[in-house]
Formats: sequence, C-alpha cells, structure tokens
Amino acid sequence: MLGSAAGGGAPQWNCACEVCRRARADGTSRLQDTVAVSGDGAAWYLINAAPDVRAGILATPELTPGPGLRDTPLRGVLLTTAELDHTLGLLSLREAVRLQVFATMTVQAALTSAFPVLPTLARYTDLELCDLSRSVELEGGLEVGRLTVGSKRPRYATALPAGDWVSALRVTDHGTGESFVFATCLPEWTDAFDEFLRGADGVLLDGTFGTEDELTGTTGRPGSARSMGHLPMSVSREHAVRHPGTRFRFSHLNNTNPATGDDIVSDGEDPWTGRPLPDPTGGKCETRRP
Repeated sequence: MLGSAAGGGAPQWNCACEVCRRARADGTSRLQDTVAVSGDGAAWYLINAAPDVRAGILATPELTPGPGLRDTPLRGVLLTTAELDHTLGLLSLREAVRLQVFATMTVQAALTSAFPVLPTLARYTDLELCDLSRSVELEGGLEVGRLTVGSKRPRYATALPAGDWVSALRVTDHGTGESFVFATCLPEWTDAFDEFLRGADGVLLDGTFGTEDELTGTTGRPGSARSMGHLPMSVSREHAVRHPGTRFRFSHLNNTNPATGDDIVSDGEDPWTGRPLPDPTGGKCETRRP
C-alpha cells in the first residue's frame, strides 16, 4: 500500500477538521489511495496513480530503480476510475522509458478527450494502452479480473455517455492461487460484487466514509455517502461477515472519517453506530496508514 487516503490526502492542505489538525500536530499523514501488486517481486503494477504517487514510490523499497540507470520494476498502472485522485499521478510517471496503462474503454475515452492525460503522457514515454474490459494477464504471473461496480462520472466528464466508469479488480497470483480484491470506490454491495469477492484471501474495501451522513454532520455540506459513490463502512462491515475466510481492510479514507486518524480500528464495536458487530477478520479490521 503506497497510500490509503481519499482525494486530498490527510491532512488535506486546505482543511482544518479535527483529523487534519491532529495529523499536523503529530507530524503524521496518509498519502492518497494507491496500491502496488506483484506476482514475482520483480514486475510491479500500480492500482491507480494518485497525485502524490512519487512520494509513495520513493517510500516503497520494492520499487527502487536499478541496476541499470533507468531500470525500474514498475511496469504499468491499472485504473479503476477516471477520477483525478486516481489518474493525476500518471503525469509523474512520464520519465518511464515504457509504461502500460490498463483501463476500460470508457475510462480511456475520458482520459483522451475530456482530460487528455493519455495523449499528453504518450509524448513523454512509450505508452501502451490496454483494454481492462476483460481479464488480463500481467508479467510475473498475475491475472486481473474486473467488475463494473459504479456509473459515477468524474465532474470533468459529465457530458460523456454511460459506461464502465467504476471498477473493482480481482488480482490472482497463479503461483500461489491467492487472490486479492480491490474495491475502494464501491457505491453498493450488490449480489454481483458479493460473488466477485467470494473466496478471495483479502479485500480492500471503500473506507471513504464511516456513516451515510458523515460528510453533512462533519462539515455541513449536503450529500450522503452513497450519493457520492461510496458505501459507508458501517454498512459494508455487515456484509463482510458473510465471508469469514476473507481478510477485509479499508482504504480511500476521507479526512472526515474518524478512522483516518487511527492506525487500527477495532471491530468489537462499530465506532459509528455503537453496535457490536461479528468479526469477519479474526480480531481487527485494518485501516493502514501509508
């Protein structure tokens, strides 16, 4: 995990909420939502490229360049949305000699027209665009499956047609048989999503908001969690208990979420509803602090 915060990170540069004030005082921070995956420890792929991806790469020893002057273990980026907080970091990767970008055709269209980051990036590096609408094989023994989980367009792309805007990914290691589901933008826990994650060893879930009305209660701004494309943690935890063999973690934590200021959130009692919850993770539900 290179980062686990929602757009803006924590502390957010223009925010004086309790979480951001405490983070500044403590000298702690969360970078924005980005994960690196590898099947062999040699070829690495990012899931999303946040604006602060450079800091995340520099803090990750596995992504250290070498032995050649421009050798890097980073092969490419898998995009789950076209949102700015998942794509702006692509421009920070322009020094790469070669880069693969995997995205649905819907996301590729947005990043070619409304926000032309892909043609811009192609002027700097040997860019290979790959369709993520179907299952893909990655170097190092990984297979990636995809499920459309949302239809929310970025603000800059509201004039574009409907399509595969928001995806969950399932990454399977052919060598070990283990699998990992990435779903940090999840508007609803549907039957299709429940089946998509069934049997996975680990799931990284949408942790943007703790409760449905968190944003309004904290900032006074209108808008529920699900209206913004995010299932609150208090709801998704109750779905997770149906999968006792799977380890669930939360990421994409907004600075209004009380969990953003914690290293570990105990599952004994839900901090937002006050209700005791069955524990699907063997004791704790992690909200990592990269």
